[in-house]
Amino acid sequence: MTVEASITVNATKAAVWAATTDIARFAELLSGVEKIEVVEKPALGLVGLKWKETRILFGKPATVEKWITAVKENEFYTTRAEQDGFVFITTNRISGSDGGVVLTGIHETRPQGFTAKLKALPMVLFKGVIRKAILQDLNEVKKAVERP
Repeated sequence: MTVEASITVNATKAAVWAATTDIARFAELLSGVEKIEVVEKPALGLVGLKWKETRILFGKPATVEKWITAVKENEFYTTRAEQDGFVFITTNRISGSDGGVVLTGIHETRPQGFTAKLKALPMVLFKGVIRKAILQDLNEVKKAVERP
């Protein structure tokens, strides 16, 4: 299952990139993130950055370990998380030009194995909830980088 959302940000690509890749500060930037704990930091660049992210999901804290798997600076980065028989792939993409930057969040849920595939069947009912959470994060980045 893939869920995607986009918004336009009145800022520079560099400012949007800086905000979306400052993982250690996500708990300050994104109201949906309760806590970030950086687990592993690469010597250079973002690929390999690993952290534990705690969000409130359905009223309860949920922690997942994520890591960055691919990056093209000022264009996109992709993260991976694995939990309970699922692989979660998230891509944050930046396009457009300064002053009209399009910020897109893409979340993929990939069940692994028969049991996870059964658990995934009712997840289509939560596509709207996931899209709303993506939009909330995107709008909070927008608010932070458009602030004078």
